[in-house]
Formats: sequence, structure tokens, C-alpha cells
Amino acid sequence: MSTEPAMSTNPLEDAPLSTFHKKLTLYASGGPFLDGYVLSIIGVALAQITTQWGLSSSTQGLIGASTLVGILLGAFAGGYLTDRFGRQALFTIDLIVIIAASLAQFFVQDAFWLIALRLVIGVAVGADYPIATSLLTEFTPRKYRGPLLGAFVVMWFVGAAAAYLVGEVLRQVGPDGWRWMLASATVPALAIVLARFGTPESPLWLASKGRRDEANKALELSFGPGVTVDDLEPEPAENLDPRALLRSGYGKRMLFISLFWSCSVIPLFAVYAFAPAILTALKLGGDLVHYGSALITVMFLVGCVIAVLLVNRIGRRPLLIHSFAWSGAALLLLGVFPDSTAAVIMILFVAYAIFTGGSQILQWVYPNELFPTEIRGSAVGLASSLSRIGAAIGTYLVPISLSALGVGATMLIAAAVSVVGMGISIAWAPETRGMTLAESASLDSRPLEPVS
Repeated sequence: MSTEPAMSTNPLEDAPLSTFHKKLTLYASGGPFLDGYVLSIIGVALAQITTQWGLSSSTQGLIGASTLVGILLGAFAGGYLTDRFGRQALFTIDLIVIIAASLAQFFVQDAFWLIALRLVIGVAVGADYPIATSLLTEFTPRKYRGPLLGAFVVMWFVGAAAAYLVGEVLRQVGPDGWRWMLASATVPALAIVLARFGTPESPLWLASKGRRDEANKALELSFGPGVTVDDLEPEPAENLDPRALLRSGYGKRMLFISLFWSCSVIPLFAVYAFAPAILTALKLGGDLVHYGSALITVMFLVGCVIAVLLVNRIGRRPLLIHSFAWSGAALLLLGVFPDSTAAVIMILFVAYAIFTGGSQILQWVYPNELFPTEIRGSAVGLASSLSRIGAAIGTYLVPISLSALGVGATMLIAAAVSVVGMGISIAWAPETRGMTLAESASLDSRPLEPVS
């Protein structure tokens, strides 16, 4: 059983949760909401698009993977830009790009332009992750950091669930329902970008650039009068730049985050992009395919909510290891028994959805806690980009694997990926529960703790 670390007194790290923090969490998590929405609604839309355009399995895979490739590119660029130019300046620009590209999807006439537009959407969504998570991390007291960053993933699944529901409604419009589905992302994106206007810059980023007066104003807004730059806990004094992500102890941390993140999202994105196809291959028919996809999405949301409640209670490391172990077991059983009854198949998918919640929320907790302010955005961006390489390849190969190997083998491959993630977590996952940002980002952080 791991123990709580002794907590130092720090007016920022120990501040109460305010209305400002709650609003910032809501606005910042709009990016994951849109990510879940645009990645999931394509799974519903592809059923109509494939019929109309006579798409091959390869082209379906390209359409499904194009957004992930865009996220790969956008996350790295967004991380670098937010570390160099600040969090707040880019907090709304990326969403404006999503609005324009989502609306343009309504008018596409061939697969090439659909792939191109979804690539652009992916770039903007990817850029938002390091921007929004860095901003939230640097405003949030340590007691609430894990749960609030975990809420990002909860919002991903809220967006995914909303996409399936909207997709089912718009599917009834007719053969052009898919156009309305893909363009519908414009509505939440517009609402989020309007809400984000006026968000202050990160005081930690301002202080790191020597802009003390602006940092003090941001601190007063978020923490109240009397809190100044002098209350900030010193971070690593080394003059860090993005190259620090690939060397010394930070290089090892980046490798850990990138690998566990990849093992977490490869099965997830494959299931999300092609959930109807996978359920059909498992011999679930009719409305059960569509409503089953929506049910699984809701259970993903439930799993993430449970993980958010547990992340401070049992710690980061045990949550990650157990998440990989039990979600992988569910995928293994799906692969071994693909001819089970519809009830058994749905129970196993629900089990996977619930147990994977831990690894999903820690994708945003760990990279924000393990790197200092100067390279935090770059770290989140690079980790997100590297994880999407595997996710994009996996998503592209899912329809090909279903056709060539069958659904049982496809689920066994997904289970193997989860087992690899568990092994990586056992070997390298640190415990950062209860630490200040300066403590968790320091290369002198305490070693691994045993799993509870």
C-alpha cells in the first residue's frame, strides 16, 4: 500500500477550488469534447459514405486515420508554439480552424477532400491538447490537478457519446445525413470558442518569461489578493528547451509516457472508429449495432468518471497498471470467444470500456506533472503526437484486419497491445500523487511505489 507524501505549505498548490477553476476546466475540456465528437461521428457517417462512394477498406481506413495523423502533427506544433508564445494566445485560434473545416465537410464530393479536411481538423484538435492542458495545470491546486485533468478524458467520451446520438438522429435525414453529421461539429466548436474569450494567461508561463507584473495580475484573478510571483515554488533552474525531452531523465519520462499512451489509445481509437463494423462482425445485427455502440460509449464515460474519483485515492501508478490488466483481459476474452451470445459480447465490451478509464485519464495527468513549465506544452504535444502514430496505423489496419484475419484475431491483437502497456507501466510508472508541480517535475522525484 502506497502512502501519502508529506505535503508542504504553498498558497498556490494548496488553494481551494474556485469558480474560476471550474469555469477554466469546462472551457479547456472543450478540446477533448470535440476530439471525441469528430473521431466518433465518422464511424457513423462512414456507413452511408461507403455505400454512396463505393469505398474500399483501404480508403475507409485512410478516412478514419486522417484525423489521427492530423492530431500527430498538430499536437507537436501546438506544444512548441504554446511554450514559446504562451497558452492564452492560441486558446481560441485552433477552434476557429475546427469550425471552418467542419463546415467545409458538408460540401465535399470525393474521398480526397474529405481526408484533407479531416487532416486539418486533426491538426487543430491536436494543437489544442498541449495548449489547454498546460493552461489548466498551471492554474490548478495540486489536490484537484489529477481529477480535473482526468475530466478532460471524461469530456472526450461525452463528445463521443453525443456524436453517436447525433449521428443516429441525422442518419434518418436520408442519404445526405452524413454531410450534416460531419458539419454538426461546428455547433459545439462555436460555443466553446466564444466561452474561451477573456481567459487569462498562465502565471507560471509569464513568470518563466520574466513578465512578473502580468503574472501577478493573473494570480490575483485566479487565487485572490495577496498571492504573487514570490509565492511560486521554484522549478528546475536548468535552461530547458524542447531538446530536453529527448535526453537525460526527461527522455526516459517521454519514452514512458509515449509508450503507455500509445498502448492505451490504439485499441480505443480502433474500437471508436469502427465500432459498428466490429459489432456487426461479432454477429450483432440491426439496431443492436447502433445502440450497442452508443451504450459502449456511455460505459467509457462511466469508466473515466470512476477513474477520476480513484486517481487521488489509490494513486496514479496502481490505477494505470490495473486499468491495463483488466481492460486487456476483456479484449482477450472477446478474441477467444468471438461467437458468444450478444449479451456476453456486450458485457465484455462494457467491461473493457469501464476498466480502460484509468489509462485514459492518466494520458493527461502524467505528462503535465512530469515536466517543468518551460517544456510542459512541448512534452504534452510530443507525447500526444508519438502516441497517434500507433493509433493512426492501428485505425487504418482495423478494417483490413477484420476482412483478412477476422474479428477474433483483431481483438486478440488489441489485447496484446494492452498487455504491453501493463508491462511498461509496471516497469516505469512513477507515483506523483500529492506532489507539487515543482516536485513532480524534478528529476529527483521519489522512485516507483508498489501497486496497491
